[in-house]
Amino acid sequence: MIPEFELLAEKVARLAELTHALRAENAALRNELAGQTAKNLDMQQRIEQAQDRVLALIQLLPPEIVNQDQEEDAA
Repeated sequence: MIPEFELLAEKVARLAELTHALRAENAALRNELAGQTAKNLDMQQRIEQAQDRVLALIQLLPPEIVNQDQEEDAA
């Protein structure tokens, strides 16, 4: 009976080790996800800023050029 308890104790210890390792990995992945989420938000903001700059530049173009481009797009 003692060998069975020793085997069970070894399995429980191994399970505890795996649980600890998985918790540490999970925490690391959560941190990485938070970093990537922040990076994604920054990139979205940069894209929006670039779009705003492009639209502002389009507004500076003479109407003939803008209308010509719209006619070409429609064709």
